[in-house]
Amino acid sequence: MAGESLTSAQQELYDWIAAYLAKQRHAPSIRQMMHAMGLRSPAPIQSRLRHLQAKGWITWKEGQARTLQLTDPFSVGVPVLGAVAAGGLVEPFDDVQQRLDLQLLLKRRNLFALTVNGDSMEQAHIVDGDVVLMEPVQDPSQVKPGTIVSALVPGAGTTLKYFQLDGAMVRLEAANPNYAPLELPVDQVALQGKLVGVWRQKT
Repeated sequence: MAGESLTSAQQELYDWIAAYLAKQRHAPSIRQMMHAMGLRSPAPIQSRLRHLQAKGWITWKEGQARTLQLTDPFSVGVPVLGAVAAGGLVEPFDDVQQRLDLQLLLKRRNLFALTVNGDSMEQAHIVDGDVVLMEPVQDPSQVKPGTIVSALVPGAGTTLKYFQLDGAMVRLEAANPNYAPLELPVDQVALQGKLVGVWRQKT
């Protein structure tokens, strides 16, 4: 776990470095950090890096930017992108409103989280208010029948359901007998993600 709290300037640089490392898998240069922070001199960057190191957030050999590493690279959190319906459909959210801080060292890349609204997945032990962790679906043809997915129906919204494919039709099934399955043409359904885990924020 990282150490002392950071100033806003230090937090801004740390968050940018964390995002860069997650994407590029190598440390940025001082010049790249200067550009990202809108600075014309390396001095403020070097000062912030020294403070980040002193506070226990990074390791770094001064003068060697490529040696920079996070002491706790999984502390940044998974972005909560919005809510997903577990009842009827709701409008999806595009903005990142908060970040779900996980210390479980989930090593999958690009995970995102959705807050569940409704009870249609309660027999799958996913209830109203839970946060579901989703892995982006790169190839819908590889999603196995029965996988719990977040599916976007353009113009209608996003829903959390069991996925079934029947020829040219997609069947989205609830885990609650009070909800009828949704049957839609394949080209009307966009699979956003498949379930990785559930985070329950209330008891």
